[in-house]
Amino acid sequence: MTIRPERSAPTQVGRYALMTRLGEGGMGIVHLAQGPDGQRVALKVLRPQVVGDQEARQRLAREVGSLTRVRSPWVAEMLDADPWADVPYVVTRYVPGLSLHDHVAAEGPIAGRDLHWLAGCLAEGLAAVHAAGVLHRDVKPGNVLMEGRTPILIDFGLARVAEDVRLTQTGWLLGTPGYLAPEILYGDEATPAADVHAWAATVAYAASGRPPYGRGPAMAVMDRTRRGQHDLSGIESPLAEVLTAALDPEPLERPLLEELLAWLRPLSTRPDLPGVPPPGALFSSASTQDDDFTLPLALAGQAGASAEPGPPTPPTVPETAVPGTRALPEDAAPPYAPPPAPVVPLRAVPPVPVVPAGPPPAGAAAPVAPADAMTRMEEEFDRAWDPEHPFAAPARPPLAERVRRWGAVGLGALGLGAGFAAAPWLATAVVVLAVWLLRAGSLAASAVAARRTVRGARWYDGLRWLTTSPWHLIRAVTGTVVLVSWSAGLGLAAGLLGYALQLDVPRTLLACGTTLGLALWSGPGSTRFRLPVSRVLDPVVRRPVPWLLTCAVLLAVAGGLGALAAGNGVAWTPWSGGPFGL
Repeated sequence: MTIRPERSAPTQVGRYALMTRLGEGGMGIVHLAQGPDGQRVALKVLRPQVVGDQEARQRLAREVGSLTRVRSPWVAEMLDADPWADVPYVVTRYVPGLSLHDHVAAEGPIAGRDLHWLAGCLAEGLAAVHAAGVLHRDVKPGNVLMEGRTPILIDFGLARVAEDVRLTQTGWLLGTPGYLAPEILYGDEATPAADVHAWAATVAYAASGRPPYGRGPAMAVMDRTRRGQHDLSGIESPLAEVLTAALDPEPLERPLLEELLAWLRPLSTRPDLPGVPPPGALFSSASTQDDDFTLPLALAGQAGASAEPGPPTPPTVPETAVPGTRALPEDAAPPYAPPPAPVVPLRAVPPVPVVPAGPPPAGAAAPVAPADAMTRMEEEFDRAWDPEHPFAAPARPPLAERVRRWGAVGLGALGLGAGFAAAPWLATAVVVLAVWLLRAGSLAASAVAARRTVRGARWYDGLRWLTTSPWHLIRAVTGTVVLVSWSAGLGLAAGLLGYALQLDVPRTLLACGTTLGLALWSGPGSTRFRLPVSRVLDPVVRRPVPWLLTCAVLLAVAGGLGALAAGNGVAWTPWSGGPFGL
C-alpha cells in the first residue's frame, strides 16, 4: 500500500483518498480522507523520515492495539489500521469541530450545564479507556475535539497498554507540562490517577479559559504542578472543590474516576440517576497496596463474575489491582459500559526492545536536559510574560494606553534627537552606555527571576544579582553592538535624507537622533533594552495625568536641548569639529 499521486484523483493511502491535512504530531500526520464508501475519516500516517524505523512502526502498532479496545461515544474510535504496510496508517472517526483549546479561545470559558456536560462526557470517555486496560497519558485541551457541545477524546499517540513494561524510558518526559500529574514529573509510573489529574486540569481550563498551573517556562509550570500551586479562581462550587481534590499532588488523595462519575452522571450524561454529594463528602480515603498496574482493567473484575446469562455488567476493579485506587461503596453508580464491538485483526508484533535513538521527531517529547534548563528558561523570559503573575494571560493593553505609550516613546526619541543636535559625540556615548547597562541588568534580573520561579525567593537574590552582573555585562556586549549598529544605520539614512533636502546641520542631527531613538525601541534585540524602560513607563501611561506630566518633562528637555543647539551651535566635544567638515 503505497502513496501514489494520480492526475485525476487525490493522493491515495490504501483504500482511502486523502483530501486535506488536519494536523500533525510527534510521529504522524493526520489527514481528512474519504473511504471507498464515501465516509469521511481521519487518517494518520507515519512521517516519511521514520517509515523505515522498526521502533516507530512498533509504537504505531501498540497505538493500534490500544485503540482497538476503546469503544465509547466520547472517544474517536478506530475504524481501520495497517501498521506494517509500506505506508503504515491508522483510520479513526472524523470529528468535525475545533479543539477545546481553540473553542475556549474563540468562544470564552464554558459555564453552567454545558460545563457539567463537558466534564461528564470527558470522564465517561476516560472510563471507557480505562475499562480497556489503557491509559491515555496525554489528556489536554488540544486532544479534545468539540462536536457541537460534546467533547470527544482523540490522539492516543501517547496511550499505552498498561501491561507493556517495555515502554519505560528513563529520562524521557511523555506528555504536556501543565497537564501531567506530579508523580509523572517525579519519574513514577502512570496510573489511572494521572489521567484523573489531567482530566481536572482540562476541565479547569474549559471553566476558566486559562491553564490551571499558569503560563511561562515549562520548568516553572512543572514546578508549580509538583507543588500543587494551581489557580481555580472564578470556578463555581462545588466543581471547584472537586477539581481541587482531583489536582491533589498526592495521587492517593485524588478521587477515583468512578467517584467523579457517580457525582457527574446525574448532572450530565445520566440525568435519571439520583444526585450524590461531590467526591470527598461521600467517600473516605483508604490505604492501598503497591501492586503494579499490570492487568487490563477490563479483566480485573472477571474473577468474580457470574457465569449465568444476563445483561452485561460493568467490570469492577479490586482494591489491590491498581495503585492509587480504592473500593467503591455498593451504592456507587457503575461506570459506563458500552456494548462490545468487533476488534480489527492486527498482525503479530515481534518483540523489539525500545531504545531511544537520535533526537525525537518534531512535536514529540524531548529528554529532560537539566544542564541547559536554566539557559532555556532565561531565553523564555525574553518574552512579554510577567513572572510575578504567572497565571495571568498576557493581555494586550487598550488602544488609548498604547497611543499614550507611543506618544511618550516618540517624545523620548525627540529628546534624544535634540541631544544629538546639541552634542552628537556625547549623546552617542550616553546611548551606547545606557543600552549596554540596561541589557546587562535585564539579563541579570531575568536569571534571578527564573531561579525564583523554580525554587522561590531567597534572601541572597540581591547579592546574586550583584555578583553575576559582571558576567552579564560580557553577555550584553554582542546584543548591544547589534542593536546600536542597526539603529545607527537607520539614523545615518535619516541624516542622508536631511542632507539631500538641504537641511542645516542641527536639523539633520535632530533627524538622525530621533530616528536612532525609535530604532532602539523596536530594533533586533531591543527586548532587553525595552523591558527595563517599560517597568518605569508602563505605570505612567496607564493614567492620563501622570502621562501628561511625563510628556511635559520630555518636551521641556527636548526644547531646552534644541534651544541650546540653536543658540550655541553644535558642540562636537571632545573634538573641535565634526566629520566630513561639518
